[in-house]
Amino acid sequence: MRLLIVTQGEYGKRILANIRNRGPQSWVVDEWEAPRVLPPIVDYPEDFIPADLGQHDLILALPEHAGLGQLLPDLAAATGARSLIAPVDREEWLPKGLVNQVRRWLADAGVAAVFPKPFCTLTEQSYNWGKGAIAYDAPLIAEFARHFGQPCFRMACVGQEIAEVEVVRDAPCGCSAFVAENLAGIHADEAEQAAGLLHHHYPCLASMGIDPEFHDTIMHISGRITKEAVEAEVAPVKTPTRYLEPAGRSG
Repeated sequence: MRLLIVTQGEYGKRILANIRNRGPQSWVVDEWEAPRVLPPIVDYPEDFIPADLGQHDLILALPEHAGLGQLLPDLAAATGARSLIAPVDREEWLPKGLVNQVRRWLADAGVAAVFPKPFCTLTEQSYNWGKGAIAYDAPLIAEFARHFGQPCFRMACVGQEIAEVEVVRDAPCGCSAFVAENLAGIHADEAEQAAGLLHHHYPCLASMGIDPEFHDTIMHISGRITKEAVEAEVAPVKTPTRYLEPAGRSG
């Protein structure tokens, strides 16, 4: 797969580095560093998109300015890409109204597109959180999601202590690998809390503002996703909850 990753700053650069370090060797990963300053309304996309980007199968767009979203249909046309991923880790970078508009433009051009919010909700079948999950059918996006997206771990425990952690699917930013590296030796009862702290310390770069859809921060949602992935692995070996007789009762 030939993948073009579009960056604008630190957020995108970190994801790019993780994909290059941990992605399949068969992937060809190119970068286009888009302008950091773009007009509020882009009238002439050709003024910003280079003519020599080459042909690509999949675009991963990591905007840090809403103007970049307006370039995505023309970027897909310029590269021949038939699939596109544009995560929403900060609403101001890719507002909902713009997402809906860009989704229509890309669909009209025959380009499969997903807009996971946050990025670490992406799986091989769907994206977005909880009841807002959206199913999709796009083989190239699913291939990407086999390796990067919603965190998935495989753990080996000795007794109730975590002995070894394998990352089955890493968060795109590399947070899952960081969590895995620091969970060995943790008691199963403490693993979920430890994972939440590690996610925070990595740190996650998703928004800390209250999102109108979640009524919570996107960073907090991302942290819950990581914690739940860890909890799913350690649950079978955690200390069973003991039933306590209510006070004042006897057998």
